Order: sequence, then C-alpha cells, then structure tokens
Amino acid sequence: MNTNMTRRRILEMVCFVHLTAIALPAAAQQDVAAAKRLFDQGLADMQAGKHETGCPALAESQRLDPRPGTLFTLAFCESSRGHVATADARLDEYIRLYDKLAPDQQARQGDRRRLAKEERDRLAPDIPELTMTLAPGAPSGTVVKRDGQVIGAAAMGMALPVDPGAHVLTTQAPGGPVWEQHITIAKGEKKSVVLEVKPPSPVAPATPGPPIVPSKNTRTPPVEQSSGSGRKMAAYAIGGVGLAGLAVGGLLGGLVLSKKGDLDQHCGKAIGSSDPTACDDTGLDAAQSIKSLGLGSTIGFALGAVGLGTAAVLYFTAPATKNSRAGSNAVWINAGVLSAGPGGVLVGSQGAF
Repeated sequence: MNTNMTRRRILEMVCFVHLTAIALPAAAQQDVAAAKRLFDQGLADMQAGKHETGCPALAESQRLDPRPGTLFTLAFCESSRGHVATADARLDEYIRLYDKLAPDQQARQGDRRRLAKEERDRLAPDIPELTMTLAPGAPSGTVVKRDGQVIGAAAMGMALPVDPGAHVLTTQAPGGPVWEQHITIAKGEKKSVVLEVKPPSPVAPATPGPPIVPSKNTRTPPVEQSSGSGRKMAAYAIGGVGLAGLAVGGLLGGLVLSKKGDLDQHCGKAIGSSDPTACDDTGLDAAQSIKSLGLGSTIGFALGAVGLGTAAVLYFTAPATKNSRAGSNAVWINAGVLSAGPGGVLVGSQGAF
C-alpha cells in the first residue's frame, strides 16, 4: 500500500471516529467542554495535515476527558506524523481498553478494534529500537534521561521502542555535571549507545592551618586615663570659646571706629548747628550703630577674657595622667590564659583586675 493510499485510509478512519464520537456516554468531569473543543480543533488540524498542533490538542483532550474514541483518533494522528512508537503504544492502549468495555459499549465502537490492530501490525516493522547502557565504572545512582524523561535502571540494557528522528540522551552522577549526547535514529533501525558519565569534580583537601599554641601573657595591659585628661580637653574647648569672644569683640570695635567718622561728619558744628548734640539722619543712624556695636564689642572682650582665664586655670591645675594598674597584686588575663595572684586563680576572657 503506497503512502497516499495509506493517508487516505487513515483520514477515512478518523472521520468515522469523529462521526461516532457523539454517541459516547457523557463523562462526569468538569473539563468535558474544554476536552470537546480541543478534540474538534485537533481533528481539524489533523485533517489539514497540521499534525504538530493537532496531535498535542488531541492528547490534551484525552487527558481532560478520557474517551476510547479520542484515544483511537490520537493514535492515528501520531501514526500520520511518523511517531510510530508513540502510535503503537496508543493503539495497544486502545485495544486493551476496548477489551475491558461492556458488550454494548464495544458495539458502539464499531470496527475500531480491527482497524487499530491492522494499523499496529503495519507499524511494527518501522518502529526503531534503542539500547542504552552505562559506561563501565558508572557510579550508583546515576540518572539517565531520554528527551527529558527519566529511564529507570531496570530499562538499561534493554531494546526500547522510540520514535524515529533526533533524541537527546543525558546522564548525571550524584553531585556531578550533566553529560549530554545527541543521536538520530531512522525507521526500523536498531541502535545501541554507551552513555558516558562525568564524575563529580574532586574537592581539594583543606589546607591545614598552623597549630594553635597557647599564648603567653606578654600583652601589655591597657592604661586607664585619670580625670586630668578630661580637664585638659575642657581647657582647650573653653580656651577656643575665649579666643572666639576676643575676635568678635575686636571686629565689632573696628566697626565702632568706622561709624564714629560718620558721627563726626553729620552732627554738631559739622551740619551748622549751634547744638553740639544735634545730628541729621545719617548721624542719628551712626550714633545708634555705635551704641549697639559698642555693647557687642564689650561683651565679646569680656567673654574672651573669662574664657581664656578659665582655660588657663583648668589646664595648669589638671593632675598628671597615671596608670590605674598599680602594685604587684594586679592581674591581667588573656582569653584562654590561666593567671594567678594573691587572690587566687583566674581563668576567662581578657581584662584587668
């Protein structure tokens, strides 16, 4: 039977299935409507030769609402696109399902069982077989996958039916990288492949560090500062304030002198008045400014003098810095170091006693 006649025969059988599918009993599932839509779309694509979209739609319809008629149609769709191993498995599944149906249900299936068996017999010589074995020394627990599907250890070394075309084989040892191999197998071909396994990357041994030796008590104990240091810091701060006061006083004093020139030019005889205290507007402003600036200058000099005097007293009367660790009875310990003094034995973290 040539290819064109085979395709016409398959299409006639699929159309027959489509016409009889409406007689199937309703499925008690929520996705019946979706499954019906997927079946109609898948059948339309199949009849149009769009098997790459039609077969997945039929497969999803069968998953949502399993029906013998959908399974039968899916098997012939897979056969039409050259997936002979998948088609064979679907046909075998349909025949086994048919044999479990009640007599009245078998009667509604018509001649499908015979057609399924004839198609399965026709595909048998074209089904390729692939035998996969692991390379010697492969570690236990190595995962083998074919096209993303895990192949169990029991199937290794067996001739397994596969669809013709390209396949991706991978292996991965526990903790190791993935090894990948691409193969192509033709219709009816028997192929054996030895799968390599990449071992895990060796872990470099940790470099031992230097031995830990208990340290001796050679650490210099901390020196505690007396209150003299604090008094000197206060002297520096107050002295700075005093210097700032003197600077402000000097600046304001300079401004007073500049305003005094304006006062001389705009008051008394300078403006032709017989009253020496009489001033024009500029003179009055100068007089007011002199009064304010003079007060600020006086306050600045006073604060400066007081600040410098106080700073001098604090600085020269501050006590000398001394170490609070005095006497032979003091004990300094380090973490993990045992020390002893007249008071007994001390063990602990660093500190001074």
